Amino acid sequence: MKCGIYGWCMELLWTGFLAFRRREMKLFGRSSIWMFPIYGMASFFPALVGLLKDRCVWVRGTVYAFAIFTVEFLTGSFLKKRGICPWNYSGCRFNYKGVIRLDYYPLWFLAGLFFEKTTAK
Repeated sequence: MKCGIYGWCMELLWTGFLAFRRREMKLFGRSSIWMFPIYGMASFFPALVGLLKDRCVWVRGTVYAFAIFTVEFLTGSFLKKRGICPWNYSGCRFNYKGVIRLDYYPLWFLAGLFFEKTTAK
């Protein structure tokens, strides 16, 4: 539950920030109910954290980012096949099959480190 709520909050802040960049001063943030279980999958982070506990922050963040890319690709592909994927990166420069954006690597790096701290037991 905690990971799903954290993920939703991060997404609302991010999309609100993007609205600000577009000069839409109502700063609407957006998300989808589908995102809650996807963000909730971060509850599996403790297992990954345990494997990486002795690694430097750069290695941990990179592994987390690639784990997030993998989940994003798998869930995005699954939802896209059903016509219900809430995101579409097809028009973005560094997209892969419209479901992941490679330029989001720094964001997923930081999000992974955030979930590392918030999912710690």
